[in-house]
Amino acid sequence: MRAVAGVFATCLFLVAALMGVGAFLAGGLSPGCAAECFGWRGLALALLAFFCEYVDSTLGMGYGTALTPLLMLLFGLEPLVVVPCVLLSELATGLSAAAAHHVAGNVSFTRRARATRVAAVLAGCSVFGAAAAVVVVLHIPGSWLKLFIGLLVFTMGLLILAAPKEGYRFSWGRITVLGMVAAFNKGASGGGYGPIVTGGQILSGIEDKSAIGITSLAEGLTCVVGLAAYLVAGRTVAWAIALPMIIGALSSVPVSALTVSRVRALQLRKLVGVTTLFLGALTLIRLL
Repeated sequence: MRAVAGVFATCLFLVAALMGVGAFLAGGLSPGCAAECFGWRGLALALLAFFCEYVDSTLGMGYGTALTPLLMLLFGLEPLVVVPCVLLSELATGLSAAAAHHVAGNVSFTRRARATRVAAVLAGCSVFGAAAAVVVVLHIPGSWLKLFIGLLVFTMGLLILAAPKEGYRFSWGRITVLGMVAAFNKGASGGGYGPIVTGGQILSGIEDKSAIGITSLAEGLTCVVGLAAYLVAGRTVAWAIALPMIIGALSSVPVSALTVSRVRALQLRKLVGVTTLFLGALTLIRLL
């Protein structure tokens, strides 16, 4: 419990530091941009990010998948503005959530632990998947991409709910394939990573709570590649949007780590399965 309290204090320190950075940046921004960052709009962005990241760090999915369409719908933002902000905030919260889950005992990221190797493989796949996504997404209709992601996530949810209680045998092959596909989805839409990686790990024989912690670490590392690809392509980060999102999302990390540590594994698997199924169905309904 002391260690978890330490993670909580660290996250609060990071939030305070980011607020200071935001104040510094706001000094060089126009009054309108500063008002967006620290006014009611910034507060709304922080609250949305808090809720979405709590779900994501607790179930291993839902941040980009839910937040990206919400930002476009509620604030009228363009996808190419939203996605880099989502990637940057998920970079900060993914690494923080992984540390919190490790401290809370949900997963072990020691040097020789299998969880560390799985996260490394998933992150390695992101170099190819996320970079390829930025190129491909500019050359195919968005509707086809959304249909692919929706069907894949929906099917993953069905497989998790139909899985036997003892789970599946571990497979490095399945881990590698799902890492490539999930990284592609993340780079293309800012979301779609958690449902595939968390669900895929469970279907590959990873214990439920470990799968959530591994997803947080791998997703944070994947966001480094995706964000770098957007910056190389000439896109910039809208700091007036990104900073409130980072502050709100970071604030939820310790709470989610404690939640996972107190939920039984079988209950957690059912929650992951239902959430995955729902996110896949929601993507298909919005498309059709």
